[in-house]
Amino acid sequence: MNFAILVLLPFLGALMPPLVERFSSNRTLLACGAALLPTAALLMLIKPAQQVFAGQTLLSAVDWIPSLGLSLAFRLDGLALLFAILVLGIGLLVILYARYYLSPKEKAGRFYAYLLLFMGAMLGVVTSDNLLLMVLFWELTSLSSFLLIGFWNHQTGARKGARMAMTVTGMGGLALLAGVLLIGHVVGSYSLGQVLISGAQIQASPLYPLILCLVLLGVFTKSAQFPFHFWLPHAMAAPTPVSAYLHSATMVKAGVFLLARLYPALSGTDLWFDIVATAGMATLLWGAAVALFQHDLKGLLAYSTISHLGLITLLFGLNSQLAAVAAVFHIINHATFKASLFMAAGIIDHETGTRDMRRINGLWKYMPYTAVLAMVASAAMAGVPLLNGFLSKEMFFAETLESSHLGALSWLLPLGATLGGVFSVAYSARFIHDVFFNGEPVNLPKYPPHEPPRYMKVPVEILVALCVAVGVFPAFTVAGLLAVAAQATLGGALPEYHLSIWHGFNAPLVMSFVALFGGIFIYSQRRRLFDLYARLPAMDARLVFEGRIQALGRLASAITGRLQNGSLQSYAAWLLTLVAVVLLTQLPNLPGWHGETAMLPLDGVSLLCAGMLVAAALLTTLLHRHRMTSIMCLSVVGLMVSLLFVRFSAPDLALTQLSVEVVTILLLMLAMYFMPVRTRAESSVIRVVRDLLLAGVIGAGVAVMAFLVMTGELSSISPFFLEHSKPGGGGTNVVNVILVDFRGFDTFGEITVLGIAAMGIYALLRDMRLRSARYDALGRPWAKDAHPLVLVTISRPLLPLALLIAVYIFLRGHNLPGGGFVAGLITSVALLLQYVASGVGWVHERMPGDYHPVVALGVLLAGLTGVGSWVFGFPFLTTTHDHFHLPWIGDFELASAMLFDTGVFLTVVGATLLMLANLGKLSLLDDKKEGA
Repeated sequence: MNFAILVLLPFLGALMPPLVERFSSNRTLLACGAALLPTAALLMLIKPAQQVFAGQTLLSAVDWIPSLGLSLAFRLDGLALLFAILVLGIGLLVILYARYYLSPKEKAGRFYAYLLLFMGAMLGVVTSDNLLLMVLFWELTSLSSFLLIGFWNHQTGARKGARMAMTVTGMGGLALLAGVLLIGHVVGSYSLGQVLISGAQIQASPLYPLILCLVLLGVFTKSAQFPFHFWLPHAMAAPTPVSAYLHSATMVKAGVFLLARLYPALSGTDLWFDIVATAGMATLLWGAAVALFQHDLKGLLAYSTISHLGLITLLFGLNSQLAAVAAVFHIINHATFKASLFMAAGIIDHETGTRDMRRINGLWKYMPYTAVLAMVASAAMAGVPLLNGFLSKEMFFAETLESSHLGALSWLLPLGATLGGVFSVAYSARFIHDVFFNGEPVNLPKYPPHEPPRYMKVPVEILVALCVAVGVFPAFTVAGLLAVAAQATLGGALPEYHLSIWHGFNAPLVMSFVALFGGIFIYSQRRRLFDLYARLPAMDARLVFEGRIQALGRLASAITGRLQNGSLQSYAAWLLTLVAVVLLTQLPNLPGWHGETAMLPLDGVSLLCAGMLVAAALLTTLLHRHRMTSIMCLSVVGLMVSLLFVRFSAPDLALTQLSVEVVTILLLMLAMYFMPVRTRAESSVIRVVRDLLLAGVIGAGVAVMAFLVMTGELSSISPFFLEHSKPGGGGTNVVNVILVDFRGFDTFGEITVLGIAAMGIYALLRDMRLRSARYDALGRPWAKDAHPLVLVTISRPLLPLALLIAVYIFLRGHNLPGGGFVAGLITSVALLLQYVASGVGWVHERMPGDYHPVVALGVLLAGLTGVGSWVFGFPFLTTTHDHFHLPWIGDFELASAMLFDTGVFLTVVGATLLMLANLGKLSLLDDKKEGA
C-alpha cells in the first residue's frame, strides 16, 4: 500500500469545501464534502491495520532526492496507526460537530479547508519514515494551525494568539530541523528505521547533548511544556472545534508523539531523565494549579491540557519501559476525554452565549443530557474509577513509585504526581459543580439555555462512551491497540503489564484516593484559594510576548533606519565594502596569481569587442544622469557579452543573454517613462572618492580571481554531461539537457522563484499611482500621438513571425541551441512589443485574459512532470525519451522533458508579461486621469 495516498487524501479533501461552498451554502452538504476523503482514508486503514496488529511494520517509499537522503518514505507501525486513528477519527467527529457549531455567517468552506490541511499535515508527521520529511510536515502543522487559530481574524485575540503559537512552535521547528540534521550526520541516514536502531551510536557521539537539546526544544514548544507553555491558553481564541481537535488529538500531541517516536534512539540516559522528567513535572504541577483558578471554561481546559501533557512527558522521562507504555495509554485516554470536554464547553458557549463559570451556573436544570456527558468526561479527566483516565493515572502513580533516579530524593516523584492528581480532581470538580449546579445562571446572553441540536451531541456521546468502555472493559477495547503502539514506541519486546480495573489494595490505589479526597478538599476551600491567587502579581503572557515583539520591532526599525535609508547607492556601498574587506584579507594568502594554463592568442575582432565592451561600460557610468543615453550604452554591454558567448562556442548562453537583454531594456524603457530624462548631480566629493576606491578594489580583486580561475587547472564535470547527454537525456544540446534533466530540480526551483517574484511585483504595482513625465529635458512637450503609426504598422506583422520563431526555438531546444526559456523570452518580447506599440487597452481588448493562471499553469505543469515519474517508480523529475514513427512525418523523437520545458516556457511568458505589462498599465492609468 502506498501511504502517500493516505496522507494525500485530506489535502485533496481540502479542495472540496471551497468548491462545494461556491455552488451551495448548505452547511450539511459542506460537512459531507469535508468528511468524504478523510472517511475514505480511515477506511483505507482497515486492511493495513490488520497487518499491523499481526506484528508487521508496513513501509512505502518513493525516491525524491536520493543524493540528499530525502525520500517520500512512509511507515505504518503500531504508533503511527494509533495516531492516524486519532487524527482521522476525532477529525471526522470535529467536522460533524462544526457543522452545528459554526453560524450561517461563518465561511465554513474555508474553515473545513484549513482543518483538512491540518489533518493532512498531522498524518504526514505520524507516518513519515524519513526525518526530513517529518520536519516538513511538522512545519506545515504550524502553518495550518496558525490559520485555524486565527480563523476569526476580526478578533484581536485570535490574531495575536495565532501569531504567538506560530512564533513559538516555528522557532522550535527550526531547532528540531537542526537536531534532525545532526542525527543524520551521526547516523549517516535520515531513515527512521535506521535511526531507531542506532541509539547507542547517537548516545556515544559527542554531539548527543546538543542533539537531545535541539530535539527537545522542538518537542517542548509544540507540546507547550514549561517554560514554553504560555502560548497554548491564548490559542483558545480559536473556534471550539479547532480547540477540540488541536489540543486533544493533534497539534499539541505532535510533541509527545515525537518523544515516543525517538524514544528508542534518545532515551535511557541521565541527561534524558534530567531534562524530560524535570520539564514534565514542572508542566504537570503548574498547569494543574493554574487550571483551578481559570474562570473561562476553555481556559480551564487549556491549562488542564498543559498539565496532562506534562504528565505524559514525565512518564517518557522516567526511562522505564512500563512508564512509556503508561504514557502511550494516557495519550489515548486524554484524547477521548479532552475532545469531549472541549465539545461540551462549545455546546455550553453555543447555547448560553458565554464561557464564564461565574455566570453559567445551574445548567443541570436546563441541559441535563449535556450535563451528564460533560460530568462523565470530567470524571475521566479526574481519574475516577471505572473510567479510562483512572487506569492510566494508576499506571502513572505506580511508575513514579518505582523510579529511583533521584536516589534519596526519589520520594519527590510520587509526591509531585499525587499533588498533580489532587489539583486535577479539584479543577474537574469545579468544571462539574460551578457549571451544572451552584445556583442559577447569572445574566446569560442567551436565556433560557437549552439542549443543542441532536446531532451536535453525537460526537460527544461517542467519545464519552469510549471513556466508559475503556474504563470498564480495557482488555476488550484498547489492549490490542495499546500493545502494538507501545511495542513500536519501545522498539522491542513489551514489559509485562495487565489492564484491569482492580489490581488489589496497593500504594497507587492509596495515591488515587488521596488525590480524589484531597482534590475535593481543595475545591471546598476554593474561596480562600481564589483570594490568595488574586493577591499574587498578575502577569499576562500575551502582554509580555507582545511587549517583546514590539521591542524587537523597535530594534529592527532602528537598525533598518540606520542602514536602509532609501539610497541604493548606500546599499551597494555596504555590500561592496564587505566584499572588499574579504578580498583584501584573503588575496595575499593566494599561492600565486597565475595558473599553469596557457592564455588564448589575441585577435583583432576580440580586441575590438573588448574595447567596445569597456567603452560602453564606462559611458554607462559616466552618462548615468542622461538616462536614455546610458540605457543605450548599457545595451551595447549586453550585446558584447552575447558575442563573447558566441566567441567561446556557447550559443545557448548567447541566445539567452540576447533575449534577456531585450527584455531588460524594455523594462528600463518602461521604468524611465516615469522618471526625469536627466537628473541633477547628488554625489558629494567624499562619496565620489569612496565609490572610486570601492570600484578599484572590487574590480582589481575580481579580475585577479577570474584570471586565476581561468588559468588554473580545475577538474570539470563537463565530460560526464557530454558523455551522458544523448543516452541519458535523449538530446544533443547538452545545456538544455542539463537544465531539464540532470539539474531539472534546480530549474524547477528557479521558475518557482520567478513566478513568486512576478506575483510580488504585480502586487506592488497594482495599486501604485505614478504621474508620467510630460516634457523632455529641454522643456518640450511629448508628442500627443502615444502610439506612432509606423511602430504600430511594423509591430503587428512581427507578432506571428516572432511566435513562429519561438515555436521553432522551443522544438529544437533539446538537440540544438534553444529551449523553453529562450522561446518564452522571445514570445514575451513579441507580446510586449504590442503593448508598447498599440497600448495596453488595445492589447487587452484582444487578449482579455490574466497572466496569473499562465504562471500557475507553468509551475504546475513542470511539477506534474516530476510527479509523473513517481507513478512509474522513478525519482522525482526523472525523464524518459523514445523514437516514434508517423506516416507522412517519418521518424521523430519525443522526450518527457518537453513537458517540463513547456512549463518553463509558460512560466517565463506569464511572469515576464505579468511584470512588464502591469508596469505599462501605470501609463494607462495616468492617461485616463488626464482624460478625465
